[in-house]
Amino acid sequence: MLWRGRRQSDNIEDDRSDGGGGGIGGGGGQFRIPIGGRAGGGGSIFLVILVVLAGWYFGFDPSTILGGGDGGQISDNSGGQDSSGTPANDEMKQFVATVLAETEDTWTGIFKSQGLTYEDPKLVLFSGQVRSACGFASAAAGPFYCPGDHKVYLDMTFFQQLDQQFGASGEFARAYVIAHEVGHHVQNLTGIMGKFNQMRQGMSEADANQLSVRIELQADCFAGVWAHYTGQKGILEQGDFESALNAAKQIGDDTLQKKMQGYVVPESFNHGTSQQRQTWLTRGYKSGKLSDCNTMSGSL
Repeated sequence: MLWRGRRQSDNIEDDRSDGGGGGIGGGGGQFRIPIGGRAGGGGSIFLVILVVLAGWYFGFDPSTILGGGDGGQISDNSGGQDSSGTPANDEMKQFVATVLAETEDTWTGIFKSQGLTYEDPKLVLFSGQVRSACGFASAAAGPFYCPGDHKVYLDMTFFQQLDQQFGASGEFARAYVIAHEVGHHVQNLTGIMGKFNQMRQGMSEADANQLSVRIELQADCFAGVWAHYTGQKGILEQGDFESALNAAKQIGDDTLQKKMQGYVVPESFNHGTSQQRQTWLTRGYKSGKLSDCNTMSGSL
């Protein structure tokens, strides 16, 4: 991915030195990318059991691995601090800021073409734990979007785990993670998320899971739409989109459950199977059209 030298977003809040003390409490649901968790809104319906099982299965403490240290493989000092105690302006942070800027440019253009105004989200870098308008969250639950404050939250050590524990390496795999969460922001701005929250009121857990899958797959498709326009800029290199497809495969509900417990429970799926996630990501990438990302009706 040819990201170096491109514009970096100013909408980065680096809270890695705060130790999770910042932010505000409150209601609202966090929209996460697995490992663990599922989309929600209003009251939280997330499951973080998968990541705990991952720790048991692979023999590591998720909170220890995700709580600090190196934020990824791009730079040795990723997530580190300078002598003043302020998180270093490391290369991984520059990468995240560049990807966020690319999503801003893409979605601003798409919204403008439809007579709408895109509101840039903030992206909060944190270490270990954080408080948001959606409440308290641990890095062990993975990146998430909070509709209550229009912010994406990311502990960059997730990228390290994505690579080392789940075999989803590559810069564009990481970019896909960010683009997926920004996809939830698009859903929030366009009212899709509000309708989702209304529809799931009074639903059984199984029905809410099925609706959650549709929301998550649409965020994957929106990430694909972003990748479509990013590719047109000549930023993508050979193998980049394939690395995103592999990431989508590795964090599919069925693949995760097979790895962690040896069997799958389809009624508990809340993000979609590996095949579904790859299908919708590819669909958005090939067409670049929001109209092709309607996961709310028909078969998946």
